[in-house]
Amino acid sequence: MKIGILQTGHSPDPLIAPLGDYDQLFENLLGGNGFVFEVFPVVDGVFPPGPEVADGWIVTGSRHGVYEDHPWIPPLEQMIRDIKASGKPLIGVCFGHQIIAQALGGKVEKFAGGWSVGRTEYDMGGTPVVLNAWHQDQVTELPEGARVLAGNDFCQNAILAYDDNVWTVQPHPEFRPTFIKGLIDTRGHGVVPEPLLEQAEDQLGVPVDNDRIAHFMAEFLKGKRSA
Repeated sequence: MKIGILQTGHSPDPLIAPLGDYDQLFENLLGGNGFVFEVFPVVDGVFPPGPEVADGWIVTGSRHGVYEDHPWIPPLEQMIRDIKASGKPLIGVCFGHQIIAQALGGKVEKFAGGWSVGRTEYDMGGTPVVLNAWHQDQVTELPEGARVLAGNDFCQNAILAYDDNVWTVQPHPEFRPTFIKGLIDTRGHGVVPEPLLEQAEDQLGVPVDNDRIAHFMAEFLKGKRSA
């Protein structure tokens, strides 16, 4: 089964060799499921011809904002609409979560409440789910037809679903503790408030639900789970 990765950003340069670029993080997360991956670095202007070239799709995270004026954002939004219409499974993570919402008519903003960084708990229908977050932007207005599956007081729209073939998540199931530490060191200081970075670093060894969400994502991409 081929999974197309729409790569919307790159890892910090010092992290690529030891930990992988954003596409590799997803290949590592979803390894062992029989997937073959094809990467389309849309952030660099490389797009697939259409939804038909893969059986399922992932839109990665990025340091960019979905509301920024980049030439690759409008065609990415159209690609998202085309994938949704095709019925093929589509997953979005962080920036991917946000750009899917924007492409389908929602609104994304730089959240006035600030940043969410590191180990974060969300309520998913009465069941806690814990993942690593790294974002200030949020989906603040839902597209028509979006369903909220999980959130918390800080980020109400943390996991969304559309129809039965689109599932998106604001935090990062692909970020392991080593990657969060790398982000703290390379992109955190001077941008994210230091108390948040210190708290995130203190919790690096506390378990998160990456493997649980990875299993769901794999089953979803295989068509065995609906959104």
